[in-house]
Amino acid sequence: MAEKSLHSICRWTFNPGKGGFVPGDMRPEWGGKFGTPEMIKLVADKIAPRLPDNVELGIELHYDAEVDDKNAAAVADALVDNNLHLAMITPGAHCHFAYGGVASLDPKERKAAEKLGTKTVDLAYGTLKKAWHPKKPPALIIWNGSFGYDIATVGIKQMYQNLKESIAGLCKYEQKKGGSLYIGFEPKPNEGHPAMLIPTVASALLFWYKVEKEFGVSLKNKGVNKEFGHSEMIGLDHVADTVEELDNGMMVHMHLNSQGYNDGIILGGPGKYDIDHGARVNGMNVAIAGLIQQAGYSRWKGHDMQTRAYDNTKQGIDRVIRSVLSWEACEKAAKQLDTKALMAFLAKRETAKAEDVMRAAVVAAQGHFDKMYK
Repeated sequence: MAEKSLHSICRWTFNPGKGGFVPGDMRPEWGGKFGTPEMIKLVADKIAPRLPDNVELGIELHYDAEVDDKNAAAVADALVDNNLHLAMITPGAHCHFAYGGVASLDPKERKAAEKLGTKTVDLAYGTLKKAWHPKKPPALIIWNGSFGYDIATVGIKQMYQNLKESIAGLCKYEQKKGGSLYIGFEPKPNEGHPAMLIPTVASALLFWYKVEKEFGVSLKNKGVNKEFGHSEMIGLDHVADTVEELDNGMMVHMHLNSQGYNDGIILGGPGKYDIDHGARVNGMNVAIAGLIQQAGYSRWKGHDMQTRAYDNTKQGIDRVIRSVLSWEACEKAAKQLDTKALMAFLAKRETAKAEDVMRAAVVAAQGHFDKMYK
């Protein structure tokens, strides 16, 4: 039997429309009474049958925008009934707080944001516990667009200290609940502020070491949610990011997506806004797939993506399927890669031949995708 490959689908992908400068009602079927239990059923009925047998699916949720105390029982039942799992849960603090959240210099906002975090932990260990995978517990991902600022003042230092203290407190709270969740910090360079407290992977790694040193928090099951697109947004190398995350043993979750600039087809990239295309077949993804295989990463690979502003529901579902299959194709190509020959070329400085090896791997990956997609 093929080894299981764990992929998680995000609730927020299935929205009626982005709004703003593009239609907010492009997919009316995903608005109104289309809640999280209905989304879970859709994934089971429309997406799971289109995927290879070795793929196992989970769902990612924001508390309290997509799951809360009122619908949690129905969500948990839907996950269990459809043989899906809770792969990731995150406090949806960005829906409530715009002035720093747990890093806020406003004590009232900070306290309220901390409460949202502990209630997220409570729900994961409570009503949603029965939907956990038996071997791969969900991740608790910390991201909030309010962890930032737009004024250069000496107050930034206190915001950073507040962030460390609050996350340390959340970790200790989770430890008392069971200590089974994988807690990951998701770095982001901008959005919803022009400057963020944890903008890069290196920032996130340093953050955890400071939390350990200052507050005695164990770094077991702590680390980074690997977010491809956030590195791409500021022109950083997400392959090098992968090496840092794995070298420190801190890749606890993955978000496979792309801002689009590295495949020569889809526009986006540095200086652009967070467009969240799905995973794509390209050389960088083959390289990253090879790195996580070498490291033995076997946790959830999430598809933090948005359907296009002009997609109908059928096209939106198809994009999610393509994203999963694209990553599976890159993994297949990485496993077939002649690493010994590649390293020999690099050792001899025959980098053009090394390029040929990687280009052939991309071609092979596209072939794998075509077969699986049919």
